[in-house]
Amino acid sequence: MQSRKTPSKKVPQNNSPIGGFKIYWIYGIIAIIFLGLQLTSIKSSENITETEFLNKVENNDVKSVTFVTNAGYAEVELINNPSNTPQLHFRYSDIKDVKEQIRLKNSDNYQIIIDSREENRMFGEILSWILPLVLFIGIWILIMRRMGGSAGGGGQIFNIGKSKAKLINKEDVSVNFNDVAGLEGAKEEITEIVDFLKSPQKYTKLGGKIPRGAMLIGPPGTGKTLLAKAVAGEAKVPFFSLSGSDFVEMFVGVGASRVRDLFKQAKEKAPSIIFIDEIDAIGRARGKNSMTGGNDERENTLNQLLTEMDGFGTNTGVIVMAATNRADVLDKALIRPGRFDRQIYVDLPDLVERKAIFEVHLKPLKLSKNIDRNFLARQTPGFSGADIANVCNESALIAARKSKKTIGKQDFLDAMDRIIGGMEKKSKIISPIEKQTIAYHEAGHATVSWMLQYASPLVKVTIVPRGKSLGAAWYLPEERQLTTTQQLEDEMCAALGGRAAEEIFFGKISTGALSDLEKVTKQAYAMISIYGMSKKIGNISYYDSSGQNNGFTKPYSEERAKIMDNEVTSLVETQYERAKKVLLDNKEKLEKLANSLLENEVIFKSDLEKIFGERKWKSYEEEKLNELDSKAEQKKIKQEDNNGEKLD
Repeated sequence: MQSRKTPSKKVPQNNSPIGGFKIYWIYGIIAIIFLGLQLTSIKSSENITETEFLNKVENNDVKSVTFVTNAGYAEVELINNPSNTPQLHFRYSDIKDVKEQIRLKNSDNYQIIIDSREENRMFGEILSWILPLVLFIGIWILIMRRMGGSAGGGGQIFNIGKSKAKLINKEDVSVNFNDVAGLEGAKEEITEIVDFLKSPQKYTKLGGKIPRGAMLIGPPGTGKTLLAKAVAGEAKVPFFSLSGSDFVEMFVGVGASRVRDLFKQAKEKAPSIIFIDEIDAIGRARGKNSMTGGNDERENTLNQLLTEMDGFGTNTGVIVMAATNRADVLDKALIRPGRFDRQIYVDLPDLVERKAIFEVHLKPLKLSKNIDRNFLARQTPGFSGADIANVCNESALIAARKSKKTIGKQDFLDAMDRIIGGMEKKSKIISPIEKQTIAYHEAGHATVSWMLQYASPLVKVTIVPRGKSLGAAWYLPEERQLTTTQQLEDEMCAALGGRAAEEIFFGKISTGALSDLEKVTKQAYAMISIYGMSKKIGNISYYDSSGQNNGFTKPYSEERAKIMDNEVTSLVETQYERAKKVLLDNKEKLEKLANSLLENEVIFKSDLEKIFGERKWKSYEEEKLNELDSKAEQKKIKQEDNNGEKLD
């Protein structure tokens, strides 16, 4: 590999076969040989059967017959033949039997010349041995070139154990830390590592040592790989990037060989950074689900990686970065201090972080003037950075589809609806009774959630079929780190509001509450058996954080299981009756809301405020965001005043 300062030499591509031998020539030569053999094996004479030949003998048409004894066929020359070459040939089974039949059929005893000879087949026999061997060697060379093609060194077979890591220079990456929003804590730790490589004396003069590794852990789409790209753009050191699957091959020992070669290259260019994306491909815990015994290629690769990171041959000046969303399956020896010293958790962004992420992704878009970043951040709870990028891109596509010059607020709302619920299916046939049931079901959810303090307030609800559902509702959950019993009960009560509304207004229930019942049942069992929120069960949790519970045995008795089932049933039924009471207390308002939903098919938060009044409770995140906006506005006004004073 060339260094960043060495100019790269462009190798002219030579598509002409004159420049050198091509592997595809082998196939051409083999095809020509086979074609030649086929042509030489085709006789100029006509092929007939043995019976047809004997009939011609009986009709006195045969002048001579020559038996090729080592080939199993005979050449026939007819009487009226202007040339002296055989005109016919046939396959025979027994030469003695054919000669006897000629004698019997030749009733006139006219003279038939009967001769025998052997065919020189040495060349054909040699080819029959050589051609399969040549074909096998050609296919083998092609497979080796394909497998080792990206391993460097011209794709030769002997380079298959070379590392597939790509050396990335600063000029090759346009991403820096300014492009990474909402990950301030992670950026602070990563920036420290980059700063250590730039000026190590700042830390080593106090006796500190450079960290061996940093592992980025978090859900998919939260920006782990983007953060690594920013490191590659910010660090002024060689940056090797590859995936965990790049170590895995069908050949035994290739993975370990590539690990050795990777660290060898990194040490030659130290100080340097190695980034392994999706490290769980090779870093899974050893001894679990191993089907190949002790000679497991993945385990050998992991053992070599462990040795290179912290073994006798320590690597000075090489930092290993890795990313995974499956930290629970990693080997404990891999994530211990001394190997991956820093474990940086990259979680889903909160309200303030989502606003910062929107600021980054909205820069290249042509927006209308009424776009509120706070509104967009509030409408996307639980979205990752990748989801927010998808919302921005989808809104641009929707606006372009409508032939608009700028992207408006409604385009963003449509994009969120499209991502969360799927495409609208207005053509789906729904009977008036089903439509009315769906409207009251969704209105029941909206009413209970609006009237309870800890339930998620409604943002939007529709009875237009979307995706797999007949109706869809969007709520704005409060983002909290701890959840109390009362908060869980309010959420459970709101989830049962749809079925409760069906029973109150129609006197019967439908299957539309399936997803609600599934959610409530799981939540109730979690409260009883995991969070210890039952007085009868007490402060006991049967949750296994290690994940080693094989499921064959239960950690509780049958009597305890019966108590847990009774507690779950009691909890769910209590919240169901509570939901019915809330709906009965607001029956007229609920009916008005359902009729509005039937008429307009879509209702928003403003419609609920008109019917129920403004909601009493506000989330902490909204208050915090408003406070930040107020400070930003005051700072902007103060800056404008200072600029005005300077101009005066």
